[in-house]
Amino acid sequence: MKIHWQNERLIVAEGDITRFDGDAIVNAANKSLLGGGGVDGAIHRAAGPELLEACRELRAREWPDGLPVGEVAITPGFRLPAAYVIHTVGPVYAKSEDRSELLANCYRNSLRVAAERHFSRLAFPAISTGIYGYPADAAAGIVSDVMRELLPALPGLEVTLMFFSAADAEVYLRHA
Repeated sequence: MKIHWQNERLIVAEGDITRFDGDAIVNAANKSLLGGGGVDGAIHRAAGPELLEACRELRAREWPDGLPVGEVAITPGFRLPAAYVIHTVGPVYAKSEDRSELLANCYRNSLRVAAERHFSRLAFPAISTGIYGYPADAAAGIVSDVMRELLPALPGLEVTLMFFSAADAEVYLRHA
């Protein structure tokens, strides 16, 4: 992990989220919770087949129609260094509709779960900016606003925003 910036509670880093050693990582999941491409696929591969089974159980027990956009579900991390995975479904970007609140809810609800579980270290990927097409600059502004709004009220929680590339981290830093 390469740190690009940090203060006492927020870290902006470049690296592989599947190697994050903390209480939980956030998965940019799809509605099915059954794995996919990008971050979702990488997390499922690194966590092992137990994660897929746990997600199937979540679907059967709590989310038979799939996880709604902006909501969260939690599973053990299995073979990951992180103890838990918080799954959230980001919105698909649409020029014709403002979906910023849905994206903000992915971060808000994940932070809520982390607070309820008394986690001390949590890492987020860039949600919705890959195949879902959310412009990185717009997403970074939303994430920055949520962190400024909620992180001060969550004592003891350190958040790492883990980006796949230096360029992605730099986009976020323009909004920090």
